[in-house]
Amino acid sequence: MDLINDFRDKERILTLKELIASKLTKPINIMEICGGHTHSIMKFALPSLLPKDINFIHGPGCPVCVMPRERIDIALKLASMPNTIFCVLGDMLRIPGSYESLIDLRAKGADIRALYTPLEALDIAINNQDKTIIFFAIGFETTTPMSASIIQKSIKMKLKNLFFHINHVLVPPAIEAIMQDKKVKIDAFLGPSHVSVITGSNIYEPIANKYKTPIAVSGFEPVDIMLSILNIVEQINANTHKVYNEYFRVVSKEGNIKAQELVKEFFQPCNFEFRGLGIIKNGGLCLKDKYDFLNAEKIFDCKVESKDESKACICGQILRGLAKPYDCKVFSKVCTPKNPIGSCMVSSEGACAAYYKYYQN
Repeated sequence: MDLINDFRDKERILTLKELIASKLTKPINIMEICGGHTHSIMKFALPSLLPKDINFIHGPGCPVCVMPRERIDIALKLASMPNTIFCVLGDMLRIPGSYESLIDLRAKGADIRALYTPLEALDIAINNQDKTIIFFAIGFETTTPMSASIIQKSIKMKLKNLFFHINHVLVPPAIEAIMQDKKVKIDAFLGPSHVSVITGSNIYEPIANKYKTPIAVSGFEPVDIMLSILNIVEQINANTHKVYNEYFRVVSKEGNIKAQELVKEFFQPCNFEFRGLGIIKNGGLCLKDKYDFLNAEKIFDCKVESKDESKACICGQILRGLAKPYDCKVFSKVCTPKNPIGSCMVSSEGACAAYYKYYQN
């Protein structure tokens, strides 16, 4: 099996298109949780290929997009400290804070480094032992084991200058928050794939049962997504609400047990504010108390006063499935990837970035 070409095969895609159209009996709103799915859906023009009664809703699956302005302002404050090297993943650099972005601050001389992999933070700490190194960790369950791993390595290496500001968020609480919003009308979910490699597909079963909503864990290629949509259509016709694992070649029911155990060793659930969704109970992870000696939130002054989000940006509504990027008045005009007003345009996984790249042309 060719894991790329076989899942982009034209004949398979067109066959699935006809099957979906023949079985579709009513309009269906499908929310994809993962920003990677949003980009695949737009890249392969699936909204144009599928019947109009299949409506894609773009969810809060982009970790950069869901970071609230307050967290960006905290990052800016930490990065402004003297004798500090601030480490972060690349997409975070351009998210606007209340007054500037990390890339603006770097232009003023702050030592802010975009990492290719979180493991680079260890080398930076080793090679700069006279400086304070802060790693600003973000991401859903996919990247959390990597953060746990570098914390573990940091302790074993007895590094005294590496600290962590944890901003990891969790998919199931985010789905719960969306489903509890009476304004949102969702009939089914495309479950995230990379997240599910870590968590396993079983974690979605309580949500599917509680809200009687089918969830199809899907790969990123067009055949993957079309197969998942076909299953959703069939489930809705049969009035079932199961978790379907289309991406079984990578995702198991149990997930990566070793990675899960590593995460549990260092992190515990905590309340977390999502951009557009507000504070979600146990929506994120924080370091356990016994690791306070590594916790940047406990060691440094992280108090900030943040301005309200730009009223021109509707990123919060997009993340809740209440609007499309083209509903925003500044989309592709004032707000572009070179001049992003909101986080959905900044991130390479953001819905606005996907629409700008694939839809408007």
